[in-house]
Order: sequence, then structure tokens, then C-alpha cells
Amino acid sequence: MSAGHTGVTTAPAAEPVISCETPQDECGVRDVLDRLGDKWSVYVVVELAAGVLRFKELQRRIHGDISQRMLTLTVRRLERDGLVERTVHPTIPPQVEYELTEMGQSLTHLVKALADWSIDHRPAIAAARASYDEAQEA
Repeated sequence: MSAGHTGVTTAPAAEPVISCETPQDECGVRDVLDRLGDKWSVYVVVELAAGVLRFKELQRRIHGDISQRMLTLTVRRLERDGLVERTVHPTIPPQVEYELTEMGQSLTHLVKALADWSIDHRPAIAAARASYDEAQEA
């Protein structure tokens, strides 16, 4: 051992998940997390990952009884953010289709990773919740 070495090893300091110039800057991450953290956006991305869907098809595929108004707001926000493209076909009544943009498609691997992580850790999370709830009752 070299002089001054105590034999104790410490884990290297973890790198931050993001690194911003200032705390106020937030690197724009809050804006994106607010969109993807809302109740319906990830569901829309997941369903559109399979391909183009008409509005009613998209609404049926989303589990959780999303209202027409809420789905309209959600796809508009995703369209504004450049993640979803809306196409209106000049028929009577107008036929509206939605699909992920290239940027929206690039998000799907992250959503899949989150879903896989969730499935892999569901039993451990359930056990942790039960343990926590038990401790709170005591």
C-alpha cells in the first residue's frame, strides 16, 4: 500500500443525470418531462409507435377512458412539440390520422425501456409498498 492509503475504497462520485449551467436553466428538461409526465401522452406515443391511427382508433386503443376532449388536447400538445403529425383528409366528414414524427419515433425506445423496467421491477415495488404501508400502520 502506498503512504496515506487507508485501504478503504469509496465508490466514484456519480455523474449527474443532467448537467445544466444554472439551476434556473434546467436544460429544458422540465418542459419535456411535463409533457411526457402527463397522464395521456405516453399512452398516445405507445399506440402510435405501431403506425398511423385515426382519431377514434387511437381513442379506443388507449386504456383508461380518455375523453375526446382530453385526447384532442393531448395530440395537439404532442403535435406542437413536434412528436406527432396530424393529417386531415378532405372527405366528408373529414378523416383525421395521427402518426409519430421521426422525433416521436426516436422517443419510443425510451418509452419501451421504461415499460420494461416497470415490468421487471413491479414485484419489488409491490413488496416495498406493502412493507412501507405496514410500517406506517404500526
